[in-house]
Amino acid sequence: MTAPTVARRPRRTEHQSLPWGSPVVYFVALIVIALMLAPIAYIILGGFRTNAQITTDPAGLPDPWNVGNYLTVIGGGIFWRQVLNSTIVGAVTTLGAVGLGLMASYVLARYQFRGRGALYSLFAAGLMFPITVAITPLYIVVRNLGLMNSLAGVILPQIAFALPTTIIILVPFLRAIPDEIQESAFIDGCSRLGFFFRMVLRLSLPGVITTGILVFIGSWNSYLLPLFILNKEAAFTLPLGVQAFSSQYSTDTAQVLAFTSLSMIPALVFFSLFERRIVGGLTGAVKG
Repeated sequence: MTAPTVARRPRRTEHQSLPWGSPVVYFVALIVIALMLAPIAYIILGGFRTNAQITTDPAGLPDPWNVGNYLTVIGGGIFWRQVLNSTIVGAVTTLGAVGLGLMASYVLARYQFRGRGALYSLFAAGLMFPITVAITPLYIVVRNLGLMNSLAGVILPQIAFALPTTIIILVPFLRAIPDEIQESAFIDGCSRLGFFFRMVLRLSLPGVITTGILVFIGSWNSYLLPLFILNKEAAFTLPLGVQAFSSQYSTDTAQVLAFTSLSMIPALVFFSLFERRIVGGLTGAVKG
């Protein structure tokens, strides 16, 4: 007699069935994404409408589509001057914060000295110190230095307040560099500065890119500090330009929406292109 065969249930793979919670999570995520993108879509589409269309049907689609608002903003020199100012402030702030942060992180991560833990904790405490709290002392310092109504008066404080985030992200990357690589470099006659520029910069490139993107986007969207420091329209950055433009053309809602759309598109495109870099860099920092 042969033993009775027992029917075996086929194993379910991940591709055949999903956890019960996954559809709910995806549905909630779609709702959250829709709520976040709805205001952006409304602003962009509103730039293609006329004031009469917005007054008649505020939530409707452009009918017909009007590109005149965008052409008017692009054709004016105010918008491009403010784009240039924001680009200069963002680029210089990024170079300064990443450069200084990388050098400070290298010392904190690779050298043993008294007070290293306290110094690292001091930088970490800077994350809990928002620029809103320090805006009045910053205004006094910048005024005493004679940097009012200049881009340098915005760049220097932004570099200082971007250093804590930069150091917190870069220190784990630099600690993860094996000591054997450093010892081999020293045996081959490489100096400390040579090891820093030839090896450290290359090995910590994901963290450098991540911090650079975060600093640039934060500088591009900064509003409070330029509001206190910059009083001349020629030195306005884009966030200040949007506020000034909306006040000047308060009756032309469609053109204000067009100006707002164009001002936020560079940051959205920049963040979308480097999203994977940001996630990868932060993941590497956590693992390190």
